[in-house]
Amino acid sequence: MQLGFLEMWNQMGTVAKAVSFILIFLSVLSIYFFIERMMTFNRAKNKSKQAAPALADLLKAGKLNEALTLSNKKDYKGSHLARITAAGIHEFLAARESGLSLEEQIESASRGCNRAASLFTQDLKRGFSVLATIATSSPFIGLFGTIFGIITAFRGMQLTGSGGIGAVAGGISEALITTAFGILVAVIALWCYNLLNSKIDVYQAEMENTSSEIVDYFMRKR
Repeated sequence: MQLGFLEMWNQMGTVAKAVSFILIFLSVLSIYFFIERMMTFNRAKNKSKQAAPALADLLKAGKLNEALTLSNKKDYKGSHLARITAAGIHEFLAARESGLSLEEQIESASRGCNRAASLFTQDLKRGFSVLATIATSSPFIGLFGTIFGIITAFRGMQLTGSGGIGAVAGGISEALITTAFGILVAVIALWCYNLLNSKIDVYQAEMENTSSEIVDYFMRKR
């Protein structure tokens, strides 16, 4: 008896096929989120590379308002470094206009940088909960199809009155396909999640470094 993929697919029941389609959809969704997040990360990286030299020159010249304007430009909207710089300068200038002491101005700038970094991190992590859910639930969805495959196998034994391979092959193949598929989808989602999460760590380090540089800049301006 042939048990190639097409033969196994044709022998699968409605429930097992429905489970397989759900898993296909989840795998496509995982890949979509991975590609979309990678595009967002790359855009932040490229925009930051464009903004960093210009911002550094303006800060060295003491042109805070010009640096704030540049950071808020639409062209640099996706830049994490520009957003941190804008938040720090904005809070510093607002504190200065309020008549706060220099120490309070610097503390205000530091808090502004930290808030901006936290918000940008949340933006970068958009969709991560979906990937985590797919990674944890896919094996159980596959197991659901496995259970029905086993039921089909026992039903085959009941109908034929025999426990031979011919009676149970269809149900067992059904069970194996959904189990393997569920694990495969979970591995894809987990791989995407871990890779993206590792990139988040890099961006967080860059934002922390930028926040520190902004605070140091204001301290040197005493």
